[in-house]
Amino acid sequence: MTTREFQQRGLLSIFLHYFRPHMGLFLLDMACALMISLVDLSFPYISRLCLYELIPQSRYRAFFAVILVLVAAYLLRSLLQFVVTYWGHTFGVLVEMDIRKDLFTHLQTLSFSFYDKNRTGHLMSRLTSELFDITELAHHGPEDVFISGVTILGAVAILFTVQWRLALLMLVLIPLFLAVVMHNRRQMQETSRRVKQTNAGINADIESSLSGMRTAKAFTNEGVERDKFLRSNELFKTSKRANYRAMGRFFASMEFFMSIMPVTVIAYGGWLIMDGQMDYVDLITFSLYTATFINPIRKLSNLSEMLVNGFAGLSRFVELMRLEPDLEDKPDAAELTDVKGLIDVDDVSFTYERDDTEVLHHVTLHVAPGETIAVVGPSGGGKTTLCSLIPRFYDVDSGSISIDGHDVRDVTQRSLRRNIGVVQQDVFLFAASIADNIRYGRPDATDAEVTAAAKQAEIYDDIMAMPDGFDTFVGERGVLLSGGQKQRIAIARIFLKNPPVLILDEATSALDSITEAKIQRAFDELAKGRTTLIIAHRLSTVRNAHRILVVRDGVITEEGTHARLMALNGDYANLYNTQNLHG
Repeated sequence: MTTREFQQRGLLSIFLHYFRPHMGLFLLDMACALMISLVDLSFPYISRLCLYELIPQSRYRAFFAVILVLVAAYLLRSLLQFVVTYWGHTFGVLVEMDIRKDLFTHLQTLSFSFYDKNRTGHLMSRLTSELFDITELAHHGPEDVFISGVTILGAVAILFTVQWRLALLMLVLIPLFLAVVMHNRRQMQETSRRVKQTNAGINADIESSLSGMRTAKAFTNEGVERDKFLRSNELFKTSKRANYRAMGRFFASMEFFMSIMPVTVIAYGGWLIMDGQMDYVDLITFSLYTATFINPIRKLSNLSEMLVNGFAGLSRFVELMRLEPDLEDKPDAAELTDVKGLIDVDDVSFTYERDDTEVLHHVTLHVAPGETIAVVGPSGGGKTTLCSLIPRFYDVDSGSISIDGHDVRDVTQRSLRRNIGVVQQDVFLFAASIADNIRYGRPDATDAEVTAAAKQAEIYDDIMAMPDGFDTFVGERGVLLSGGQKQRIAIARIFLKNPPVLILDEATSALDSITEAKIQRAFDELAKGRTTLIIAHRLSTVRNAHRILVVRDGVITEEGTHARLMALNGDYANLYNTQNLHG
């Protein structure tokens, strides 16, 4: 379904949409559930037949033949129960898998600004535990409603043929019970939703604390992290207690009705027997049928909790699926091909959603194909923001950015980013092997191409010195490697990707001077014939750039070669002299 369809359709319609691909399994589950209900309904009726005719007449052969039929029926019921349990849960898992696939695919379409505002732990919760509640609902929901409905209605219909007065009383009690269930279900739904929100918050806090455990230990702030966790845990306890309070009211009222039904049958049935309107056999039959549909009623009561949790998870899933990406390709967006590397930034202004402060103010920049531009300036001046707008990680507020004369908003995001290589200061490595992380630059690359990229990035010798070579596991976010090794693996990705436009955001910041010099030579070689933007704090690394831009407070204050800017004796000269002085 599209985002628009998620916005237009109700929760139940969306839920049932995921049943369609697996309708065969669903119908098998329902057919087996129907057979189970019929077996359960037959036992009290057959018992009544035996008590009225077979036992009083001492018809041994017929009686034991009926017993054998019942044994066979319950053997069949066991087989049917296996099918319901195994294939029914398989059906639920398939539904969950489809929902998770759609959710993950949709999350991939959401822009950088979405991830700026949402914590990883919250999203993890929605992709895992909350979808399990939907699985349970998909399997048990229709099945339990169907079994319970058939059993209760069938039992009541049969009871009307036995003693209509007593059956009528049962028919009054059941809707009264269901009304209590529905009333308490609404309260449980609200408290369950709050629990899920709190759970997601705890997951986010735990994810953050575990990821930052080394930092916490380095600053001896284990107590601070423990206090943060205890506060989250306390919120969890409070929300859970409210949920259990609502659940307690629900189950207390349910148990009262479950217990009062047999008492009602005995009381009213006894009065009918004493009044000569009923006999003991029919009262026993009533008692057996009461026990028969007490189990379905108990299932319905348990189902109410499942409905609450399942629909709470479903509503949070739909809430995400209804979000429209901030950045979408136009319907007629073109593929960006044969990129030469001409970049035009025309009168661009930009503000992040998270605050109202304009980060860039009417910036204009023109970069010729194959030109190397260095972007320098104080932290927070807008250097990274400017370079993030070129691959359209964010959309400009005003003005335009074009590559080879094509506005980046008029081409597909995939083709745009396929032609731009980005190495960021904060390197992210996946918890996989070194080879897998390098190959991420071009997933279809051969081993020889991966090896060549590693050599270009000056990381090959380090890799071969490791016990497992290219198969070495890098750990979570590359924690088993040094900062320089992580950075060089990220650089190897770009060598492998081989894009016509390069953006290097502090790409050599984690390297020592010797390795940095080697990488710089490799970058100089890679940059030949390519358009390259280099964000740098170490100004000694960008002296040979064709042009150097100084970005301060969201505007370009100076522009020119190293020699020209030094002669100006302005912002660049001050930055350069300060670094040399400290160096």
